Amino acid sequence: MLRRATFAFVNRLLAAEGWAQTRLKPFAGQRARFAFGPFAQTLVVAGDGSLAPCADDAAAAVTIRLPDDAPFRLLGDRASLFASAHVSGAADFAEALGFVVRNLRWDVEADLAGVVGDIAAHRMASAGRALLAAGGEQTQRLGANVGEYLIEEVHLLVRRDEAAAFARELAALGDALARLEGRLARLEK
Repeated sequence: MLRRATFAFVNRLLAAEGWAQTRLKPFAGQRARFAFGPFAQTLVVAGDGSLAPCADDAAAAVTIRLPDDAPFRLLGDRASLFASAHVSGAADFAEALGFVVRNLRWDVEADLAGVVGDIAAHRMASAGRALLAAGGEQTQRLGANVGEYLIEEVHLLVRRDEAAAFARELAALGDALARLEGRLARLEK
């Protein structure tokens, strides 16, 4: 049921963006496998450029392995998600799929407008964007606070400038040791 709903949603997005289906039509009948973590799904491109699920044991022309944290990156940092994906198989098909995945956008506001009206949809979409932005800001603040705690309170981490100063001191000590060893070698002779 979830698989059917996911494909219905993706195909609705593809149909709303004609360029996406046009981009996929030349690859009708070809299979692609998307995988992240323990989850994997093989899909086939239909003649109209839409996507349909197919048996997991079917041979895929392209395999796209996403990092295990793909759902979280999809919400926050799409660029790093696609940069860290491992792609193998037919280059032209993989490039077309990658282009569609990177550029396909869901116009939430337009879909909401059909249900609740234009003004309410605009306000709801604005509130959602603000909530996502605040969540990202809160996540950054939490990370900074945890980092500060680990550096200042627990002393599990060191600041970058402190590590660099320690490395310089260690290099100076190594140079001094090398000079001392040289002197000792000369004294032994």
